[in-house]
Amino acid sequence: MPLFEIETNAHIIISWASDEQSATEVVRDAFPGEAVVRLTRRPRDTWVISKSALGLTDSQIDPCNTARDCLAKASGDKVHAIRLYMRETGADLERSRKVIESNMVMGW
Repeated sequence: MPLFEIETNAHIIISWASDEQSATEVVRDAFPGEAVVRLTRRPRDTWVISKSALGLTDSQIDPCNTARDCLAKASGDKVHAIRLYMRETGADLERSRKVIESNMVMGW
């Protein structure tokens, strides 16, 4: 069953659903007064939340989003994605490798 990210004005809901209509019904059941403003089928079956995106780190760069972008640009090629990540963030090889590999495992 696919994993969906369903955003309303007040919430982001992560849920498995058989299709977009079923994902929308999750919101209707849980938050009947809210409308879906964005609905995304996740490309993998795991959800990753970046601490920097939530403001829990001092970093101004969201490593998960940057890593996912690099993986997408590299069509999943790990070595190419690491090079792209190094170029975009200025991170060293070891840090870039860890970030890219952790996002590959988590389901970019």
